Amino acid sequence: MPRRSASGSTRAGSRLSRETIVSAAVELADREGLNALSMRRLAQQLGVDAMSTYYHLPDKNALLTAMADAVVAEIVPPPPTDAPWTEELRALITAARSTVSRHPWAAHILEQRQEPSPAVMLHIERVLAVMRRGGCSVALGHHAIHLLGSRILGFSQDLFDDKAAPAPPPERIEQWATAMPHIAELAAQVSHQGPLGGCDDDEEFAFALDVLLEGLERRRT
Repeated sequence: MPRRSASGSTRAGSRLSRETIVSAAVELADREGLNALSMRRLAQQLGVDAMSTYYHLPDKNALLTAMADAVVAEIVPPPPTDAPWTEELRALITAARSTVSRHPWAAHILEQRQEPSPAVMLHIERVLAVMRRGGCSVALGHHAIHLLGSRILGFSQDLFDDKAAPAPPPERIEQWATAMPHIAELAAQVSHQGPLGGCDDDEEFAFALDVLLEGLERRRT
C-alpha cells in the first residue's frame, strides 16, 4: 500500500469537520465497540494525522459527549395524534429506545454524563411538551423527569448489571435456597437478553414504563 504523503494528509485534514469526525466515531463504535475507539484509531480511519482531530474536539471525553449527542439527535418523534398523553409519551420513549438500541454503547456514555447535552435537552423538551398538552402540571412534569430517569432516553440504569457476570450455576442456586429462598427462586426462573445491559430487555423496559405512566396519570387526575 503506498504511503500517504504529508501534503495528502494535510489536504485530508483540511476537509475535516466536527460532524465528519463524530460520524466516523459513531460508525467505528457501532462496528467494533467502544473499547476499540481512540483518537489515534479514529484518525487512521479518517486517513488523517491524529492532531487534526484535536482541532475540532479537544479530547476523547469531548468526542464521547458529541457521539452520544449525535445518537440522541437521531430520535425521530412520532407524529402528533389524538391519543392520550400517556400513549404519545410511550411512543416517544419507544422511539428513543429503538434509536439507542442501534448504538448500545451510547447508553454507557449517557449515564456517565453530569450535564445534559443539547440534543438531550431537546428530547426532554419534547417529553415535557407531551405532558403539558395532556393536562399535566409543571410540578408533575418535574417529578416525571426524575421518576423516569434514563428511561426517557430508552434505557434503564439498574442497581446491578446482571449481564456483567454469567448466570449462577444450579449448585449455587441450591446453596441460596435455604438462606435466601426468594433470590434462589428468582435466579432459577429469570434471564435477561436485552441489548442495553442490566435488566433492560424489552419486556422489563415496557413493564416499568407502563407502571410509571399509569402512576403519573393517576397523579394528574
